[in-house]
Amino acid sequence: MIKLREIAHARAGDKGNTSNISVIAFETRHYEHLREHLTPQRVREHFAGIARGEVLRYELPLLGALNFVLHAALGGGVTRSLALDAHGKSLGMLMLELDIPEPAAGPGAGGDQKG
Repeated sequence: MIKLREIAHARAGDKGNTSNISVIAFETRHYEHLREHLTPQRVREHFAGIARGEVLRYELPLLGALNFVLHAALGGGVTRSLALDAHGKSLGMLMLELDIPEPAAGPGAGGDQKG
C-alpha cells in the first residue's frame, strides 16, 4: 500500500456546505489506477464523520484527474461552521492520506509524465 500523495496531488474548493476535491495523477499512466481505486464509496469511507451527504465522482481522463463532490461536508457552510478550516481546503490534504494499492510497474514506468 502507498499513500495517494505518492502518485497524485489534489486541489480543493467549496461552495456552501459542499466540498469539491480534484485528484490529479502526476503521471498519465496512473490515471486508470486512480480510477479503479478511488471509488465514491472508498472516498465516502475515508471521509466518514466529515462528509455526511452524497459523494459524487466525475472523471476527467484527458486531464488525468478525478473530481469528487462531497455534499454536507463543511459543517453547514463557511458562515455557519465553527470548524477551524471552514472552507474545507485541508480536505484535499486529507484525501492524499488515503491508502491505495501500489501501481504495478509496467510499460512506460520510466516516466510518462504530463507536461
